[in-house]
Amino acid sequence: MSLLKRAVKTWLLTELLTGLMLTGKYLFKKKITVEYPEERTPLSPRFRGLHALRRYETGEERCIACKLCEVVCPALAILIESEERDDGTRRTTRYDIDMTKCIYCGLCQEACPVDAVVETQVFEYASETRGELYYTKDMLLEVGDRLEPQIAANIAADARYR
Repeated sequence: MSLLKRAVKTWLLTELLTGLMLTGKYLFKKKITVEYPEERTPLSPRFRGLHALRRYETGEERCIACKLCEVVCPALAILIESEERDDGTRRTTRYDIDMTKCIYCGLCQEACPVDAVVETQVFEYASETRGELYYTKDMLLEVGDRLEPQIAANIAADARYR
């Protein structure tokens, strides 16, 4: 009997008609596809993307070279070198992040006592070579300077969730 049913379904093209009915059902409904380069979906304030180093309002860099972010990084993507200044404070002479190693866990941001290193909402930073994904201190400070209003707004929004 099942052989006869299968033969009837094959000759009457019932599977094809079922598929066409399903297509017709969704043909005139509102589309939910996002046309990515032109349209963007909203990102959470807690989204973790490109790293940035922040400065104080006076223009001095926030990083005090405590090296907590370097220690807590599970991927060993952060490298920090520091020296003591004339006034007795420490500052970084080298702060490098290898984005090819980074797993964007956010532990570096959580470990920082002065909110010096943050992860921004920028996710479009593809490159043609691996060397371009190796961010130095100057590059990270430039990202932080450029995106400071967005970073401050995200930190304020994140504080409301806690």
